[in-house]
Amino acid sequence: MIAMQYSFILPADYDMSIIGRRIRDKGPLLDGFPNLGFKAYLSALKGEFGSRDNLYAPFYLWQEPEGANDFLCGPAFQTLTGAFGWPQVMTWIVWQAEISPGIAAARFATRDILHIEPYAPLAEIRGADSAEAAADVVTGGTLASVSGFEPTTWTRVRFRLWREIPEIEAHTQAYRVGHLSLARA
Repeated sequence: MIAMQYSFILPADYDMSIIGRRIRDKGPLLDGFPNLGFKAYLSALKGEFGSRDNLYAPFYLWQEPEGANDFLCGPAFQTLTGAFGWPQVMTWIVWQAEISPGIAAARFATRDILHIEPYAPLAEIRGADSAEAAADVVTGGTLASVSGFEPTTWTRVRFRLWREIPEIEAHTQAYRVGHLSLARA
């Protein structure tokens, strides 16, 4: 599995209803996309939940790399880049992904990107992050939890989908979920 996210920082005075309309219009187009675990269409308003910027920042969980390849090389991504520019696409190798049967009720998301210190015990970090991701969903706190790492920048990601907005820490980016595209049943 691969987790993937790109983010567009929009001007402080940007009419975010444009993003809302785009999500409503374009969101269903990826429902059932091959090899997609889920795509969370995310936005954040400057000042809301501690966000420093207006953002459009979709997050993807791909079951297979081919799904990411097909999307990034396809017409939908080409249209997106024509409208917003060429983004840096962050990717992470997934350590653990837990998805609740109630994922469709997700209205909020949080994402933490954490640095891995040089020579850190990766197996221990992986085990702890994987256990935490599994526990997040089992205990009913989240609707989906993804943990993974990226060995070029030595960062790890913790991404969660929520029904209600949780308490937000200073290093956490929170988003509203405008649409959730899911794999075909």
